[in-house]
Amino acid sequence: MRPKIVLFGDSITEESFSDGGWGANLAHQFSRTVDVVLRGYSGYNSRWALRIADEALGTADNNPPLAVTVFFGANDASLSDRSSAFQHVPVPEYVHNLKAICSSIKKRWPKTVVILITPPPIDEDGRVKNPYGEDTSGLPERTNESAGAYAKACISVAKESGLPVIDIWSKMQQISGWEKNLLRDGLHLTASGNRFLFEEVVETLRKESLSLETLPTDQPLFSEIDPVDPLNAFKN
Repeated sequence: MRPKIVLFGDSITEESFSDGGWGANLAHQFSRTVDVVLRGYSGYNSRWALRIADEALGTADNNPPLAVTVFFGANDASLSDRSSAFQHVPVPEYVHNLKAICSSIKKRWPKTVVILITPPPIDEDGRVKNPYGEDTSGLPERTNESAGAYAKACISVAKESGLPVIDIWSKMQQISGWEKNLLRDGLHLTASGNRFLFEEVVETLRKESLSLETLPTDQPLFSEIDPVDPLNAFKN
C-alpha cells in the first residue's frame, strides 16, 4: 500500500482540495509516492476536534501515516462576546486539546511526523465585509490580536512536544498586502494563500526527510520501462 499523509483541520483544511488548494497541490506533488488523505471539518474548534480525532484519523495500525498536519485554532479564537461565540475555546483549553490530539497520534503511531499549523492572521476589514451568519453589528467576530494569541499557544505546544510547527500567523504578515492577497474573506485562503501554505508544508516535510527525493515511487516510471523488453521493469 502507498504511504499516506493525513490533513486534519477545520474549514481551511476542508477547502484544501478545491481548485488550487494546498491539499490538492500536495496530492499533485506526491501523486506517485503518497496518498494525501483529507480530514477537514468546517467550523470545528479544537474541543470538537479532540472529541472526533480517533474516529477521524482511524486506526491504520498496519499502515500508519507518514505525517499528520494538525491545523486548528482559527475557530477557537472567535471572540466570546460576538456572533461566533459558540466556537470560542479559551487559550488554556486550546493548549490542552492540541497536546491531547498530538499525544494520541504519537502514542498510536510513534514514527508518524505530526506537524502543527498555527491559525492564520485575520484581516478584520475582510471579516466585517463578510460577516458570519446574519451578524449586522459591524464588528469582526474575531481579531488578528486574538488569532495571534492562539498562534503563540500553538507554537508553545510544538516546542514543548518537540514537534515541527508552521507559523503562518507570523509568516503571512511578512508579505506586503497579505490581507487581501492571501485571504479572500479575512480568514480563508486565496489561491496565493493556498500556494503559500502548500510551500510551507512541503518545506517542513522535506526537513523531516519526506520529499520526492527520499520517498520511493509507486511502480516503475515510464522512463524506466525498456521499449525492447517492457515487462522486465516489473520484475520483483
